[in-house]
Amino acid sequence: MKIEINATKRDVKGTGASRRLRHAGSIPGILYGGGKDPVSLDLEHKSLFLQFRHEAFHASILTLNLEGSKESVLLRDYQMHPVRNTIQHIDFQRVNENEKIHVKVPFHFVNAEVSPGVKLNGGIVAHIMTEANISCLPKNLPEFIEVDLAALDIGQSIHLSQIKVVEGVEFVQLSHGNDAAVASVAKPRAVVEEVIAKPVEGAADAAAPAADGAKPAEGAASADEAKSDKAK
Repeated sequence: MKIEINATKRDVKGTGASRRLRHAGSIPGILYGGGKDPVSLDLEHKSLFLQFRHEAFHASILTLNLEGSKESVLLRDYQMHPVRNTIQHIDFQRVNENEKIHVKVPFHFVNAEVSPGVKLNGGIVAHIMTEANISCLPKNLPEFIEVDLAALDIGQSIHLSQIKVVEGVEFVQLSHGNDAAVASVAKPRAVVEEVIAKPVEGAADAAAPAADGAKPAEGAASADEAKSDKAK
């Protein structure tokens, strides 16, 4: 998926200027890297936000059209408004096609429903990782990495070393000797059923009040006798 972003150069800087841009429906940003000077950007919020919502926007080589001059860039950082869910600032990095890049790429999990752990044993899939940091040349950057769960049984996990990636792509964690687990299948939690206990035979009779005229147990004072004693 090819994504092109339109931007103009922003001459005015500072907190006040950025605030005025946001009020006018724009987003302040910056472009840096590639051995060139950083450039302050002005981007239209509405069109950028529509692109920003796509998963590929966060893990793809983007084309930045800066006043007619196009460059290949990566999304490197952004800040969101805590309440309004709007982009407050965005950073792009220039890409050199001959230099490896480090990018976080999302996992797409497939075939969980046909795995023995889920289909035959009623297990539940736990996604331990949802993305991974990879290293590759820009031309080899995948939008996502597929994780096939078809062989997992109860109690089993799939690790980074078991995931197939295209040639030229490597997991940064693996290169540092960390073969982390990505997903596993666990036993479902036991369902605790409410048990209604049967009353013990004779317990209801014992709890019931004495019938009219019944003689109180030996040594037990009747209610009338108790009243009489108080009157004395």
